[in-house]
Amino acid sequence: MNVQSVGKEVKELLDIVLNDYTKGRDIDAVNFYNKPDKEEIRTLVNQILQIIFPGYFRDSGVKIYNLDSNISVLIEDIFYHLHKQGKKALLFYNAGKSVSDEEIEAESYRICKQFFKQIPVIREYIETDLQAAFDGDPAALCKDEIILAYPGIYATAINRIAHELYLLKMPVIPRIMTEYAHSRTGIDIHPGATIGKYFFIDHGTGIVIGETTNIGDNVKIYQGVTLGALSTKGGQKLSGKKRHPTIENNVTIYAGASVLGGETVVGENTVIGGNAFITKSIPANTRVSIKNQELEYVDYGKGKRIKTSISQSEEWYYVI
Repeated sequence: MNVQSVGKEVKELLDIVLNDYTKGRDIDAVNFYNKPDKEEIRTLVNQILQIIFPGYFRDSGVKIYNLDSNISVLIEDIFYHLHKQGKKALLFYNAGKSVSDEEIEAESYRICKQFFKQIPVIREYIETDLQAAFDGDPAALCKDEIILAYPGIYATAINRIAHELYLLKMPVIPRIMTEYAHSRTGIDIHPGATIGKYFFIDHGTGIVIGETTNIGDNVKIYQGVTLGALSTKGGQKLSGKKRHPTIENNVTIYAGASVLGGETVVGENTVIGGNAFITKSIPANTRVSIKNQELEYVDYGKGKRIKTSISQSEEWYYVI
């Protein structure tokens, strides 16, 4: 096939694709300059983490060794780019509404300013999360290891950053931040979720925490836990309503458990065993486990099938 014929076929394919953009669907929008930039927001997340953990996250391109000067340059850079992305997000969110450019500019500036004022509070909460991780995991050699290596503290820190922006009514950007953490860790926490102090995620993979979840202090959850909605078939009609559970203080939820529903409250000092499926409230000071699970063993050598029941009423043992 010669160059001329290849060029002709490419032109025909181009026409097919470009014509498909003219149908007026949501996915046909091609102006990406008026929308938040995902890559820039991911960069902002990593820069904000440098402020949260100044001795652990750093920009290798910055050669300023004076901490005050370094943080000053960093804050200025973050503020500029967050303000810019904030304006895009607000324009994007308010499309078709009678909101002036001046109002958008002022609102983005207000959010950025208030966000930076909340950084000491964010750091206060993350310090308690770090302590909870160290106290709760005998495999942790030191707190440095937790900051540098643990996905739970990473996802929680990003969520606490995003949650403050969510509370300040910044659209889109908080969700991009938490989905970035989700892609890095497998931990999916909506920025709207309210999480108390001393929160510990152990292992973390596959955890889902919904938007209207309320979590108290000293809560510990393991991999595969879902704090979700009982049903989402109502779609947008459910927006703004309490759809996810409330977890009170000093609760532990073991691997694979699901706690669902906006009216579901797990009382304080409760332990939820692995793989439990909870759709109703649990009183305080309760242990919940799956009783008399039936396991089946097949001896391929003898062709025999043996069924065995294992009680889990007192302790939680998981046979894999």
